Amino acid sequence: MFFRVSLRRWAPSKLTRSLATHASDLEKACLSITPPYAVLMDNLAKVRKHLNRPLTLAEKILYSHLYDPENGIGSGGIQRGATYIQLQPERVAMQDASAHCPHKHHCDHLIQASTGADADLQHSVASNQEVFEFLESAAKKYGIEFWRPGSGIIHQIPPLGLALVKRNALSSQLPVDLKLADSHTPNAGGLGMLAIGVGGADAVDAMTGTPWELKAPQIVGIHVTGKLNDWATPKDLILYLAGKLTVKGGTGRILEYFGPGIFSQSCTGLATIANMGAEVGATTSTFPYTPSMQAYLHATRRGPVARAADEAASNGFLSADTGAEYDELIEIDLSSIEPTINGPFTPDLATPLSKFASFVQENGWKDRISAGLIGSCTNSSYEDMTRVADIARQAKAAGLSSQVPFLCTPGSEQIRATMERDKITEVLEEVGAVVLANACGPCIGQWKREDTKEGANAILTSFNRNFKSRNDGNSLTMNFLASPTIFKPPLGQDLPSSGFALGDISYRPSPIPDPQPGTVVKIRKDSQRLEILEPFPSHFKDSPVLELPKMKGPWLKYKGHLTNISENLLITAVNDENGEVNVAFHCDHDPTEPAMDTIPGVAKKFKARRQPWALIVDENYGEGSAREHAALQPRFYGCAMIIARSFARIHETNLKARILPLWFADKNDYGRIGSGAVIETIGVADLFSGKPDTTVRLKVATPDGESFEIATKHTMSSDQLKWLRAGSALNHIRSQLGRR
Repeated sequence: MFFRVSLRRWAPSKLTRSLATHASDLEKACLSITPPYAVLMDNLAKVRKHLNRPLTLAEKILYSHLYDPENGIGSGGIQRGATYIQLQPERVAMQDASAHCPHKHHCDHLIQASTGADADLQHSVASNQEVFEFLESAAKKYGIEFWRPGSGIIHQIPPLGLALVKRNALSSQLPVDLKLADSHTPNAGGLGMLAIGVGGADAVDAMTGTPWELKAPQIVGIHVTGKLNDWATPKDLILYLAGKLTVKGGTGRILEYFGPGIFSQSCTGLATIANMGAEVGATTSTFPYTPSMQAYLHATRRGPVARAADEAASNGFLSADTGAEYDELIEIDLSSIEPTINGPFTPDLATPLSKFASFVQENGWKDRISAGLIGSCTNSSYEDMTRVADIARQAKAAGLSSQVPFLCTPGSEQIRATMERDKITEVLEEVGAVVLANACGPCIGQWKREDTKEGANAILTSFNRNFKSRNDGNSLTMNFLASPTIFKPPLGQDLPSSGFALGDISYRPSPIPDPQPGTVVKIRKDSQRLEILEPFPSHFKDSPVLELPKMKGPWLKYKGHLTNISENLLITAVNDENGEVNVAFHCDHDPTEPAMDTIPGVAKKFKARRQPWALIVDENYGEGSAREHAALQPRFYGCAMIIARSFARIHETNLKARILPLWFADKNDYGRIGSGAVIETIGVADLFSGKPDTTVRLKVATPDGESFEIATKHTMSSDQLKWLRAGSALNHIRSQLGRR
């Protein structure tokens, strides 16, 4: 079966890219994209009546977006790190590979890098057309902007001011707005936005007008002084900071930068810093309104927005109050930052360039780079590309060219067109670079790598994440994250002197599309790419005592079409009892079955006999990408509870939408539960009866007859408990909307 809607077909002729016309010097009509500063400041004034203290910038943005600023605080005020607050985000952005549906949808994850932009884009459209047509039809039905394949990376398009959206639903990426999308959405912080990565359930909350709930984050103040030397870039600042904070240091916290050192950074440089805050687990990162933001707004024809922001800043709204206190204060002198290389296999292993040679030698690694890659949502701006081009010119002048694959990814069609107009593309290609399609590409694993398919090797990238197998599927590829510079210190240009070129405007959707409810969205019955998500039954709804029944708990330590993708369930997890990957013990197996199986294999057996089961996991569970799917997969197989030493923030929220996440009160208890243990809950019923401070205990019976109880902690709010009671957040939202 196919769609009954008229869909545009991406014929090869329309994929041929050409030098586009220049952007008009005329300013846009910006009424629909200018933040409602008067409303936001009025909201904040209502909140201040309850909080009688100086506020950080992050608090100003958060609290001015409270769903009910008059009554939403309560008598206890807001305690950072403890109080749940209900917010009204102004934008939701989604991707082709990982999101739900309104507001703006980008197709940037399914374009595989191979030979070059045009050929790669045509191949992607042909191989993924079923998915793209489904997304376009859904967008048409619900009035969502649809940015078709080739338009660019979701986190790079909005800063250029390309999206115009309804004031009541969303707003453009501008100073002070609150935006939700995936974990690198904080990139928008470079233009003054408080942008937070979330899971699909949170996005649905915002899109349906349901208050979005967030535990008020702690605020880390980062006071920046000095000036970067010519060799260092803003990327080096965040690489250095990642080494100090580690991948868990920002969990449940907002990083708020301030101080004179911030005001010398470019807008896109600030975006890079904010983008990689996700690698330390930060909720988001934010900066005060700076002259570079003002200049960027004018350069992208948003002068009215800049003038509105100027006025709001003059009233003290776009910076922290004098005397604002932080939960932690970090001092950074930019003049002490040197180029830094992070990795391999984790983004927080930071090594100054001056010590990198000895670091490689000490570990016995090969000292030859097998590929260099520039791009991703972290470093694919015009400024980034002009810095790389400056190095390329120096290389050419020295008679050098790239001796290994050198791949460059523009962040958007507008960046691509401006690069081509200004001869940046030509300069890069003269030294052997291949300019890829405007998409995520190798950064998220869409890399058809031919030069090295296996074996240990090292690549140097400007990406943000470098976990094993992420880029090319080879677990032995060591990805070192950097902002590489060689020869003379390179010069970059934040804003093009001739303005941005428009690029191929056919990529852009009609602004503010009206929903067309009559559109039929259909999925082929035999599709292996798309599958209708059936509502999950509740583990709690039909139980008279509301406790979880006896469950089996595979013993695992994690380093790191729903039916089809669930075959990937935890297949890279390491079993702590035998050190093997993707192996789980099946202690009550049938005599004809083996005692061990793959993790999906054991999970399928639990599902077949409708037996709830639990996962026992280690630190920072859920770190990395695709965390929404990582929560859907165990739930699909019937997992009812996950007990961890600690959770990554986004993933814990994803779990709450369908699975009960618990924390070990004593992390040493992690080692007391082995394979074959039977677990029962004590206290879950009290949670559902309105006692959110209840300590949930686990009664554990081991195969050798020992029995004991252990204490756990939880972060479930009263509203989140309603999700579990209904079986999932979607079930609850559907019931609230009066739908079955």
